[in-house]
Amino acid sequence: MNLLEHVASIISVSTELEDAIVSASRKTELKKSEIIISSGEKCNDLFFVNNGLLRGYYLDEDGKEITTWFAQEGEFATCFYSFVAKQPSFEIIQSLENCELTSISHSSLQSLYIKFPETERIGRIITENYYIKLEERILNLQFKTAKERYNNLIFSKPGLLQRVSLGQIASYLGITQETLSRIRS
Repeated sequence: MNLLEHVASIISVSTELEDAIVSASRKTELKKSEIIISSGEKCNDLFFVNNGLLRGYYLDEDGKEITTWFAQEGEFATCFYSFVAKQPSFEIIQSLENCELTSISHSSLQSLYIKFPETERIGRIITENYYIKLEERILNLQFKTAKERYNNLIFSKPGLLQRVSLGQIASYLGITQETLSRIRS
């Protein structure tokens, strides 16, 4: 599913709006392991994953990577705090596979909202979905066992285990690789 198909699944898309989205967005191809946004850099774009897989992560005080999210085909990705607050990002976005993304800048998105008020619904839905995922993540980390978190991940993103390293999965789940190995066996 590409960005236009995704948008059309949410709102009615006129030819004029379709043309505006196409001119406001740009396609980007990334090789595996490319960094799209670095910590300390402002994130000015919202990315839609046409093909491939992205991850968001932070570096702790010791330089250890803490994975916070994965975005695969048909999903949006951004450093949400930086994108909305226009502040430097604490987060890093990396391609885990060769990727094809469609991106739209914050300013272009705001222009679409003004010219096509129906597009604000898309922004609201993206924000609501982000909030739901964030709250589920917090609840999982605080109230679920490691095994429950692992099972939730398998249920919500079943193909992810074949596409991501076990270290990144363990980091995302907030557990060690050893604990992840015990859960899997």
